[in-house]
Amino acid sequence: MLEVKNLKIEFPNKEDQSWITAVNEVSFSVERGKVLGIVGESGSGKSVTSFSIMRLLDPSATDIKGKIEFENIDLLQIPEEEIRKYRGNKIAMIFQEPMTSLNPVFTCGEQVKEAISLHQRVNRATAIQKTISLFNEVQLPRPEQIFNSYPHELSGGQKQRVMIAMALSCNPELLIADEPTTALDVTVQKTILDLLLKLKRERGMSMIFISHDLGVISEIADEVAVMYKGQIVEYGTAAAIFKDPQHPYTKGLLACRPSPERRLKKLPVVADFLNKNKDQSVAHLLAENSFSELEINTRREQLYALKPLLTVENLTTWFPIKKGIFGKSTDYVKAVDQVSFEVYPGETLGLVGESGCGKTTLGRSILRLVEPTSGRLVFEGKEIRSLSDKELKAMRKDIQIIFQDPYSSLNPRLNIGSALMEPLQVHRLFENDQKRKLVVLDLLERVGLSSDHFTRYPHEFSGGQRQRIVIARALALQPKLIICDESVSALDVSVQAQVLNLLRELQQELGLTYIFISHDLSVVKHISDRMMVMNKGKIEEIGFPDDVYHSPKAAYTQKLIAAIPGHKTQAI
Repeated sequence: MLEVKNLKIEFPNKEDQSWITAVNEVSFSVERGKVLGIVGESGSGKSVTSFSIMRLLDPSATDIKGKIEFENIDLLQIPEEEIRKYRGNKIAMIFQEPMTSLNPVFTCGEQVKEAISLHQRVNRATAIQKTISLFNEVQLPRPEQIFNSYPHELSGGQKQRVMIAMALSCNPELLIADEPTTALDVTVQKTILDLLLKLKRERGMSMIFISHDLGVISEIADEVAVMYKGQIVEYGTAAAIFKDPQHPYTKGLLACRPSPERRLKKLPVVADFLNKNKDQSVAHLLAENSFSELEINTRREQLYALKPLLTVENLTTWFPIKKGIFGKSTDYVKAVDQVSFEVYPGETLGLVGESGCGKTTLGRSILRLVEPTSGRLVFEGKEIRSLSDKELKAMRKDIQIIFQDPYSSLNPRLNIGSALMEPLQVHRLFENDQKRKLVVLDLLERVGLSSDHFTRYPHEFSGGQRQRIVIARALALQPKLIICDESVSALDVSVQAQVLNLLRELQQELGLTYIFISHDLSVVKHISDRMMVMNKGKIEEIGFPDDVYHSPKAAYTQKLIAAIPGHKTQAI
């Protein structure tokens, strides 16, 4: 159905008038009814390749060579008016971020209806009927209500289903899905993958599925193309690539994702495989890096012989639902409901659950960024809820938080040096800004950045670098406890591995204590000494990671484990 031949795409570099090669001599094909998975890290050229098929590239990409033949028609050679007959009708695309792809000022139903009216030229009533039928097909609850809902009123999974409905609205023969499950909960991710496979079978569609996660690709693809620095470095059937990967980059991608089946001291990163001795096997690299049972037991004895650093007793945080003309509270959202646990000095306590389970509210309640409704919070013998504003400010020096989105938690107008010096100034640490700058430069080096980064702004960094910056900011005040709120959820698997390794190294070096919040059970299991599973504001179970994973007591935990993608990759 589709054949891409020797595709080369270059963008002009405005700084030195040279050309940047984003895609370099890429060739692949997609058969009818089959799924091609394209996998690689951010910047590998995956999305640029898919955008070129739809002719949606930025106009600056003027130098495009090669062929993109769809049903023997070269899409690169036909005029703009004719490409519109293919775009949407025969080839449709699901974009990476549904919130930015949907117009916030129109209802979800109106946006899908518009696509149907534009391409199929049917009347309004028919377009509405077709939209509601599509919402049913993609298994959206209450389709009529969602038709009249705005994007911000839906969950991430529901918005993604609206995007799928829009892509399917004109019965395409080829569907391109660009990172459609990134940052979704594992259970929502699994339902989206199952839905796409179901629709592919029922409609006889072909699909190009793009992801940075080989675990996700293993669940859906028939063939896989692995991209690295604009080139395809490995291409073959999914079964062959997952069973016996040939290229070091593919081996690295498979190995650097935390596996629930093994406990590693340090996650491998792609560089380990690109740079390692060729005689060293992947199995040997992993085996020499695994925790022994004696090491695990010794650490537990040391940790739990200490007094708790933080004690949470029957913590409750409810939000009122107000209705009526007088704004009376008619009910409450029980975001955190009678939660109790302890955190020990030097421990990493993992907190896992789906979006909306109360994880983030719990973390913010501990810091009193959200005021709890009731319960006790005791940190180093002090009741946090009874502290005055002045005492609370002083206490926050000892408890820091790393927020989920590093970009939105950094002021775009402040350079990195100023952003890191700010907490030192607020708490009046060190005598002057000159000494504070020396502390900040040391922090940058400690998290794997350089002193040259001091004067740069947030937009000049990659996602992984920005995450390192907010970790450095959390460390600036030398805290005892850091709450990591989904701090690796949207990162490439190799960058995620680097950040997880950094957090563990800093813990060993500085004696830090973490509450590590994530929706990804594999990540939580890797980094945690104990893990808690949270659902609907309550703790379902708490225990050692291997016990919770291999012998889950709660049905909800069993569901989370069953939804982990990539069981086919665990043999690597």
